[in-house]
Amino acid sequence: TDWMAARWIRLGYAQELDASNIPNKGNILDTLANVSFDTGRNYSMTWQSGFAGFGWNKDVIKEDIVSVDQLFSAKYKGRVEVLSEMRDTMGIILQYQGVDISQPFTEDEFMTAIDFLKKMISDGFIRQVKGNDYLEDLANGDAIAVIGWSGDMFSENLSGQNYGFSIPESGGTLWSDNMLIPSTSANKSNSEKLMNHYYDPAIAAEVAAWVNYICPVKGAQAEMEKIDPELASSPFIFPDDETLSKVQVFRGLSAEEEFNFSAAFQEAIGA
Repeated sequence: TDWMAARWIRLGYAQELDASNIPNKGNILDTLANVSFDTGRNYSMTWQSGFAGFGWNKDVIKEDIVSVDQLFSAKYKGRVEVLSEMRDTMGIILQYQGVDISQPFTEDEFMTAIDFLKKMISDGFIRQVKGNDYLEDLANGDAIAVIGWSGDMFSENLSGQNYGFSIPESGGTLWSDNMLIPSTSANKSNSEKLMNHYYDPAIAAEVAAWVNYICPVKGAQAEMEKIDPELASSPFIFPDDETLSKVQVFRGLSAEEEFNFSAAFQEAIGA
């Protein structure tokens, strides 16, 4: 994930990439080409990406949930769950409070968002804070709305569920899993050639058709038309520029910030 990639790069655990072995590197989406933890993508390449936003059971909730105020309204009280992934849950709350999470923000701003999370928990609006198992609670009805991941909602709908997903009007998060080469690797060039392979649009389309997350490769959407035209039109796999303008990548944290912010978040959720 982004935060672990940032840590690897900061600590010198990743080797610098040789762009000559990755001629397809230029196919990376513009949104992902420059991230705070690796400007210019000198050490990492995106594998797949996704959004964190609002998910809900459309059989129970007949409106689109588009705001934090709506998510934590009285009518859904006690049946809302949020993610245990700090950067996604806090990223959405911070943006709701007007903070640009892609740029330097203060510890005071983060702690103000923590206070909001604590209040939503203590006042009973949030049922639980969960990892991927929030899907079980959505399926059995214990939860009817969540801060969740786009790919989960898409995959569950393919399996017969009836879930909605939206990016908060105040902003959602764009996260990625990334490919890096360990500093101890003796097969660096082979790894770079593998990265290049996955950035071939035709190969990227095949991967996206299987995993159903955001494809990071330009040209893959046209290739997906040959595989599955319905998937080629999915905003969960190929979001347009308007959709991408509504999300931000949570900036890289210093070692001190990572310790302080993680400790505050864990204390807030009772972990």
